[in-house]
Amino acid sequence: MTPTAPLHDATASDAALRRFLHGLPGVDQVGAEQRAAGLGTRSIKAAAKAYAVDLAISMVDLTTLEGSDTRGKVRALSAKAQRPDPLDPTCPATAAVCVYPDMVPHAVDALGDSGVHVASVATAFPSGRAALDVKLADTRDAVEAGADEIDMVIDRGAFLSGRYLDVHDEIVAVKEACALPDGRSAHLKVILETGELQTYDNVRRASWLAMMAGAHFIKTSTGKVQPAATLPVTLVMLEAVRDYRIATGQQVGVKPAGGIRTTKDAIKHLVMVHEVAGPDWLDPDWFRFGASSLLDDLLMQRTKLTTGRYSGPDYVTMD
Repeated sequence: MTPTAPLHDATASDAALRRFLHGLPGVDQVGAEQRAAGLGTRSIKAAAKAYAVDLAISMVDLTTLEGSDTRGKVRALSAKAQRPDPLDPTCPATAAVCVYPDMVPHAVDALGDSGVHVASVATAFPSGRAALDVKLADTRDAVEAGADEIDMVIDRGAFLSGRYLDVHDEIVAVKEACALPDGRSAHLKVILETGELQTYDNVRRASWLAMMAGAHFIKTSTGKVQPAATLPVTLVMLEAVRDYRIATGQQVGVKPAGGIRTTKDAIKHLVMVHEVAGPDWLDPDWFRFGASSLLDDLLMQRTKLTTGRYSGPDYVTMD
């Protein structure tokens, strides 16, 4: 369902934004969970499964976000992103490599002109607890180093306190920081950290808030908070981007992240994308998986589909 209030004046004041967001249709919790569970039971045939596995591989943001990250680890991850299966040149590359800002130069150097994007978390990831000037500097540093995608986190404290305009204006400021004077700019993925938002209604409101502020993608989670990506939460976000396009004509992507580890999980999400948002979102430009171990399982399942044999983890470069 699309909102009835006009969008153009919804951000004129905190009160106007509150009225708009709280005027969005409420989420039927039982209905959302039942529909997500039902879509999760859909089965697909072998040929469609092979297509789905390759599509899922092409949607992976291969991620390492640990304090122990090294240049060597980022270079190895970048090599895997370009050639997930070194023995099979028909295997698609992943969508991106996602790293901390100080690791961006190493990913840029390793990926070159491969077409694999360089994504960087920013804005005091994962807590988001920093002054705005620090968050903006964090963003600019990553973009200047070569990141072409920025994954920012919203201020959940401000959101849960009802300071919606503060959250909106911060996203706008970060998006502006993604654009450099030389004309280069990075796409902005806005992380809602849905595990801290408490209700599906809040997930819907945060989704609309991020899109109204100019997000290119809305993302479920940092992967550092549980629960992270769940099927019902992704369903609510897919409904939001669908309804936002109906209301504005603008398409926004969705990125579930955290806890998606198996091919079965990935295919459940792809079925949901098709059924809820529509086939236009079945593209790496509009749907991503924030994951690392997921790729390993996708590669093992791909080998089984192409050779009839299950390779096992010893034949995959595990992360």
